[in-house]
Amino acid sequence: MENNELKEIVKEKYGEIANQSKTENENSCCGVGSSCCSGVDYTIFSENYSELQGYNPDADLGLGCGIPTEFALIKKGDTVVDLGSGAGNDCFVSRALVGDTGKVIGIDFTETMIAKARENAEKLGFNNVEFRFGDIEKMPLTANKADVVISNCVLNLVPDKKKAFDEIYRILKINGHFSISDVVLEGKLPVKLEQAAEMYAGCVSGAVQKQEYLDIIKFSGFKNISVQKEKKITIPDEILLNYISKKELEELKHNNTGIYSITVYAEKSDCSSNCNC
Repeated sequence: MENNELKEIVKEKYGEIANQSKTENENSCCGVGSSCCSGVDYTIFSENYSELQGYNPDADLGLGCGIPTEFALIKKGDTVVDLGSGAGNDCFVSRALVGDTGKVIGIDFTETMIAKARENAEKLGFNNVEFRFGDIEKMPLTANKADVVISNCVLNLVPDKKKAFDEIYRILKINGHFSISDVVLEGKLPVKLEQAAEMYAGCVSGAVQKQEYLDIIKFSGFKNISVQKEKKITIPDEILLNYISKKELEELKHNNTGIYSITVYAEKSDCSSNCNC
């Protein structure tokens, strides 16, 4: 599919998900009784936020694959940008870290998510958390804006990942950094999974090889790249069998293909060799 088609799939699916609670998303990708999907559990990668300062249950749709704020070295007074901010979950946790003197900006290209996040921020009474509609491949932000960029299980949904990381480099201040949780692969997925729209929106078939992912970050100019956390993900057979045969499933289990949640850190240390500044 073309990049614009993939973006429309993601926008449609997450627009539907935005109208559901975390519990409904856990039971069915777009809510009980919905016909919008074939059984992908969009919360399969999610981790427990409930003990974190700043956590707001209304903003937690269970759509992440890590907790990037855990490793992001966010300080009081920082400006934090969250890419694919959804209903605001990571933004509100970040706000607890930056305090009253900092600023948090969430960017999402699903209008329903933006509306839900703004509603949550208004209920919480925050005046230093804002949500902007925009595409991660062309962000509505000036250069050198952010001290820290975070993102949670979103960049695998972006068709042009190189352009996305170039944009992250552009908006970060010199000596700024990012901590991003995402889904990557080791080994080859069956073709039917790669081509399944639902699996793309569900953060699996849009994922790239782990080394390719790290190389994209490097080629965008980032330094001191490290994997802060890595966890292998097991997708239930009943989900995979919606797209592949039992024989293909057995082959997948035995060919060492792995789906991983990773949290990656990198720094924008200088601009001398990068034209994205």
